[in-house]
Amino acid sequence: MKLRELLKGMEVLHTEGSLDIPISMIHYNSRRVTPGSLFFCIEGYNADGHDYAAMAVDKGAVAVLLRRDIDLPVGITKIFVSDTRKSMGLLSSNFYGNPTENLILFGVTGTNGKTTTSYMIKSILERAGKKTGLIGTICNFIGDRVIPAERTTPESPDLQQLFHEMIQEGVTAAVMEVSSHSLELSRVAGCIYQVGIFTNLTQDHLDFHGTLEKYREAKAKLFDQSQLAVINVDDESGRIILEKLECPSFTYGIYKPADIFARDIEIMAEGVSFNLHILGGKIGINLQTPGIFNVYNALAAASACYAAGISLKDIQLGLEAIRGVSGRFELLDTNTDYSVIIDYAHTPDGLKNILTTARDLTDGRLLTLFGCGGNRDHAKRPLMGEVCGEYSDFCIVTSDNPRNEEPMDIINDILPGVIKTDCPYEVIVDRREAIKYALDNAKAGDLIILAGKGHESYQLLKGQIIPFDEKEIVAEILGREKV
Repeated sequence: MKLRELLKGMEVLHTEGSLDIPISMIHYNSRRVTPGSLFFCIEGYNADGHDYAAMAVDKGAVAVLLRRDIDLPVGITKIFVSDTRKSMGLLSSNFYGNPTENLILFGVTGTNGKTTTSYMIKSILERAGKKTGLIGTICNFIGDRVIPAERTTPESPDLQQLFHEMIQEGVTAAVMEVSSHSLELSRVAGCIYQVGIFTNLTQDHLDFHGTLEKYREAKAKLFDQSQLAVINVDDESGRIILEKLECPSFTYGIYKPADIFARDIEIMAEGVSFNLHILGGKIGINLQTPGIFNVYNALAAASACYAAGISLKDIQLGLEAIRGVSGRFELLDTNTDYSVIIDYAHTPDGLKNILTTARDLTDGRLLTLFGCGGNRDHAKRPLMGEVCGEYSDFCIVTSDNPRNEEPMDIINDILPGVIKTDCPYEVIVDRREAIKYALDNAKAGDLIILAGKGHESYQLLKGQIIPFDEKEIVAEILGREKV
């Protein structure tokens, strides 16, 4: 494709060199550049792509997109823009044929519930006979094909390539988790969402956004690219976002007046049943996953699919087909007289949701093992400790992903919250040893919650990626095959 065609719809300040050259590939990583490529000079937190443009040219790049001028060999085309990340998204969409124009695309944003809601939408769409793609935290799907995921929302060239592959393989609908980082960093620039969904907003990522208000504003950017919005009005931030929407919307909730709502909710150990009311219609839903938070996830998925024209019957069948999502309130088969659940909860509200649900599922003690990620929001650490202490009978404070922080420094930030509740606790820095302690000290009827890691199969420590699959670790400690 000619470079001139790739720049359609973009705000270009000025150019140097020919725009009538063919572009064979696009890259933001100079190490991956191939001859005939265009290279994006992206300014990151640890590196500046402008410093690697010469390397990209040496490897065969014929054009660069940049924000400030740099010395490059004669004949290399320069495209100057004010926002390289947004421009990268728009150009990537053009390069791959604007694939989201040919997809029924759902975008799910919010602090909690994105993954489960996405899987519920995928299940409903498949019940409706649509070949479906999914992009999210655990992995990516093109139909039944599984592709590993490096982050919740890929960088825009990788994202648009995934959408392009979906189109090539006959996918007609797709659902994706849309993180606040990706919205703030324009990774989804060029995407057209038929339906954008807001689940909730609680404290997280303030190390990146600074304030809850800016965090909410980042989430709200999804609806600038959505043809229709689905908003949780039980959430205060949802109501604030709703007031400022410029696109049509559906609302959902349990307690506040909403277009789509749940009534007659019955929570059981094996799941939850409720009546789903949709704009005058009503269907009974029997979820195979417990917890009031899963009622909200189901409402979000049902609202989005109904807005996209999916029948109530397919919504019912799709929701009832879900048997859980890896690492989301997942009960392990341990063959013991106590129970073990792993969950990805890593925010105060997420932890509260799983602990209040877990409390209803056990007649014994509720033992919670958790930590907080390093190089992330420090303010939520004591809040996590307080939630854990308030809703648990015993806390085991350990490491999560320490990254480049000292694990004990993170734990010391958590402990004031735990101590405030007077809940008994134990500090065990090594997470594997902490899990062993929990299993060794569990009594008949107890429920152990392993919170924070969920589906992750690694631990990040001092720049290293250490294999750490909690399912395998529990199995090894119990002397069993992977549970």
